[in-house]
Amino acid sequence: MRLLRALRRCAAPGSIPQQVDFYSRFSPSPLSMKQFLDFGSENACEKTSFMFLRQELPVRLANIMKEISLLPDNLLRTPSVQLVQSWYVQSLQEILDFKDKSSEDSGAIHSFTDTVIKIRNRHNDVIPTMAQGVIEYKESFGIDPVTSQNVQYFLDRFYMSRISIRMLLNQHSLLFGGKINPAHPKHIGSIDPSCNVVEVIKDGYESAKRLCDLYYMSSPELVLEELNAKSPGQPMQVVYVPSHLYHMFFELFKNAMRATMEHNADRCIYPPIHVHVTLGNEDLTVKMSDRGGGVPMRKIDRLFNYMYSTAPRPRVETSRATPLAGFGYGLPISRLYAQYFQGDLKLYSLEGYGTDAVIYIKALSTESIERLPVYNKAAWKHYKANHEADDWCVPSSEPKDMTTFRTYKKYDEQLKTKISILFQSNHLSSGEKAPSTPGEREGNLRGTKLPTAGSVAPTADLEGGHPASLRAHIEPGSANEQSQGANGHAGWQLRGSRCPDSHLRGHGEF
Repeated sequence: MRLLRALRRCAAPGSIPQQVDFYSRFSPSPLSMKQFLDFGSENACEKTSFMFLRQELPVRLANIMKEISLLPDNLLRTPSVQLVQSWYVQSLQEILDFKDKSSEDSGAIHSFTDTVIKIRNRHNDVIPTMAQGVIEYKESFGIDPVTSQNVQYFLDRFYMSRISIRMLLNQHSLLFGGKINPAHPKHIGSIDPSCNVVEVIKDGYESAKRLCDLYYMSSPELVLEELNAKSPGQPMQVVYVPSHLYHMFFELFKNAMRATMEHNADRCIYPPIHVHVTLGNEDLTVKMSDRGGGVPMRKIDRLFNYMYSTAPRPRVETSRATPLAGFGYGLPISRLYAQYFQGDLKLYSLEGYGTDAVIYIKALSTESIERLPVYNKAAWKHYKANHEADDWCVPSSEPKDMTTFRTYKKYDEQLKTKISILFQSNHLSSGEKAPSTPGEREGNLRGTKLPTAGSVAPTADLEGGHPASLRAHIEPGSANEQSQGANGHAGWQLRGSRCPDSHLRGHGEF
């Protein structure tokens, strides 16, 4: 038996790709908060959890492992990403070892619980380690817009998958691991069936306040307002995971306090942070407002971008270090926590005044359903498809270079002159009187009937005489000029096509 087990382990690396391909064909099974709650409180059965997890965990692991393999090769070669991959391969293999174990074997079930705890601890540093790999890739190879978009898409799905896998691991280990948290005896695993949101907000504020006091020697006060529109006069309670809420509030308070302290440093008067909490029939909404000066509208999206961070490169040493410190992942991960159970996190900023952060949470446990990534053809296409240029003009974020603008204007004037001279010489060669004034030249030019879009010009006009010379001055001569532009045109020519270049617009159809 030991020999057989050893042979299986030796053969494991070669069989993992086939196992990943097999399990990635299945879609993960999202659970609602009510299902988590009902299972833990009424039907808490280790055997049932064992049978579900040994099927569900490989599916969730395999789906995201397939997406990891679609990352750029140079990113996959970074030591940090290879380490993360090895963790996932090892965890998948350890779960698959229980695939054929009998659910009546109490020893196997007990061993499975130990394995679940071991996998959970192994994946403690997945977020900072993957972040380190992205930094290594960015420093070595740089980032282009397409790669940045693909990495952003992947990390959102990868970290969401990690949150969901960790949720399953935590529920099983907390329910059947033999250890009950004495501070929270009424919790069902990691879920509080009567989570007091206001208390979690205060905890997040106090933690952020301690950090702010250490760094700035002061901190803004908290002004908290509550409105229970669903049950007036009652405390606002929902079925939720307090640790998820705490993470979101703590990160938002940290950002609000830092902005408030730095924006008002000269006055030494720090406006308070206002938090409004409202519970309705469908949503629980928390709005946090600060007076930290806000950010420009164009920078709002950057705050959720994993590839954009002005912080110095952090060092990843042990899991005891402050999580995500320096990576700039606080806001994007917080948004994922909100979206995990069908909520959301949004930012609204008034530049020069402050920022409002709004968290939406489902008030009903039946509507709080896991949001899980699934590997399918649509996801594969996102990584493989060529990203076409936008069909809207994108203004430059930098001030216009007037030197370049004057150069185009000068070229524009030269082009007008050449066209006028060529038409004038055309009149002379045919025996007609040449226009004597600029007004007459301009009138003749406007009166000349040129081919319109989709029409075919006479052969004599295109192949012989001066119009051919005119075409030589107008048609682009380089391959770059004939390549497909941002407006979708595949290269333009004189015959029946409208000139797409901005410095030629307004001169009729060519």
